[in-house]
Amino acid sequence: MLILLAAAALHLGFQLTVSLVVYPALADAPESAWREIHDAHSRRITPVVVIVYGLLVVACGWAVLAGPDGWTSVSVAAAAVAGLLTAFGAAPTHGRLGRGWSRELLHRLLLIDRGRTAAAVVCAVAAFLAAR
Repeated sequence: MLILLAAAALHLGFQLTVSLVVYPALADAPESAWREIHDAHSRRITPVVVIVYGLLVVACGWAVLAGPDGWTSVSVAAAAVAGLLTAFGAAPTHGRLGRGWSRELLHRLLLIDRGRTAAAVVCAVAAFLAAR
């Protein structure tokens, strides 16, 4: 299941970059320039999110159609958790943050991001174990 491993590794690299570089920089943005900085972030990251998650969906679909074993199922489930946290947690929170800075919403976004990072780690480790 090398396609799943490749997609999971790409996803993990992306997620770690967001968690360790992008979101801390966003959190440090001055409130007075928030909308401008957040809008620029959203424009720049959206195509990358579409590509990374698109590849992950294709790889997970391929893995499911191939008849997943235990570790493959864990990897696919963790990818689904990351996707759901993005679609129903991070994306709506970003939408609200796009209308104005909020410490509470920023804190919520960072918590959701930790969950996505944990899911990406599980996804990648399980994909590695499945590929062995």
